[in-house]
Order: sequence, then structure tokens, then C-alpha cells
Amino acid sequence: QVQLVESGGGLVQAGGSLRLSCAASGRTFSNYAMGWFRQAPGKEREFVAARGWSGSSTSYADSVKGRFTISRDNAKNTVYLQMNSLKPEDTAVYYCALRRYNIVAVTATAYEYWGQGTQVTVSS
Repeated sequence: QVQLVESGGGLVQAGGSLRLSCAASGRTFSNYAMGWFRQAPGKEREFVAARGWSGSSTSYADSVKGRFTISRDNAKNTVYLQMNSLKPEDTAVYYCALRRYNIVAVTATAYEYWGQGTQVTVSS
């Protein structure tokens, strides 16, 4: 009923920037939070950032604070992740997720819908 499609991944040099997009289609919800998770080879999926439906409710992982910015365009049902000052350790598959609540959550189990992921590779 809800589909999430990520885009914007690619290869970038350390210190560079990328902007990821996640567009929700199909049936959506009036008050929902959207977030980003990532998973590197051999590691568990980890929380990156999340933002509520409205207002300034946001949450960031300590590893990306000051470098990544999450934003959303509710009219387009789209969430963005602006990634600056990228490091090789940021290399991972990045997943977009949606939960049918306005409250931000930092655990993967709190999200009902997931995208297919987009690869981000940061070279040294």
C-alpha cells in the first residue's frame, strides 16, 4: 500500500557531499515520521536520522551530527538526507523508512515501511 523509493546514492570522495531522496507513493498517512538507516557490510543496520511530520522534531545518530541534515517536503511525500563531509566509514546501503506516527523513533522495529536501499560509497 505504501512504497518508498530511495535515490541519490553513488560514489564520492572523502569530504564530499551527497543528497539522498526518498519518495513515498501509494497510500500515505497524515501524520507520520520518516527516517534513514544504513547498513555496511558485516555490520548491523543502524539509525542515521529521522524527522517528524511537522515542526522541528529531529533526531541524529552521534556519528553523523553536524554533517548530515534530514528534511522533508510533505507536499511531495519526500524526505531528504543531505550528507556533507563524508567519510569512508559512511559507506553503506542507506534505507528510507516510514512510521505512521508523528513521534520520531530511532529503532528499526518502530517503522512499518521500508525502501529498497541506495548504495553510498565514500572513497579515501
